[in-house]
Amino acid sequence: MGDLTYVTKETLESMKAELKELKGPGRNAIAKAIAEAREKGDLKENAEYDAAKEAQGHHEAKMARLESAIVNSRILDPKDIDLTKVTILNKVKITNLKNDKSLTYQIVSENEADLKLKKLSVTSPLASGLLGKEVGDIAEVETPGGIVKFKIEEISI
Repeated sequence: MGDLTYVTKETLESMKAELKELKGPGRNAIAKAIAEAREKGDLKENAEYDAAKEAQGHHEAKMARLESAIVNSRILDPKDIDLTKVTILNKVKITNLKNDKSLTYQIVSENEADLKLKKLSVTSPLASGLLGKEVGDIAEVETPGGIVKFKIEEISI
C-alpha cells in the first residue's frame, strides 16, 4: 500500500484522465507496435520487438504507479487549509536571507510537483524545512552548499 497523498480535486481528475488515456489509446498503440514488430520475423534477433516489449513494461509500470497514487489520494479542500503555518497546498513567499531574494512556492504532493510552475514537493528539502513555520519564522534548509536561511514572509492559498 502506498503513502497517503493530499491533492486538489483538479489534480485527482487530471490523474484519472491520464490513467484513462494510458489504459485506452496508450495500451492500444503499444499492442500495435508489438504486433508489427512480431510480423518482422525471428523474435530472438528483432530489436524492434525487444524495444516494444520494453516500452510495454514501462507503460504498465507507469499505469500501476498512477493507479496506486489515485487510490491513495485524498482531496484537500482549500477552505480547510490552515493559513497560520506552512502546510501542504499553501503558497509561501520566502526571502533568502543570504541574497535577499524573494520567491513564492506552493507546497504540493509529489505527483503535483513542478518547479517550472513553482510547485514544490512536500518531501523536498526546502518544503520540508518550511512546513510548520509561521509568518516571520526563519527556516534553515540544508543544501549541498551548506545551510541556507529563509524568512517566511507570507502564507496564502
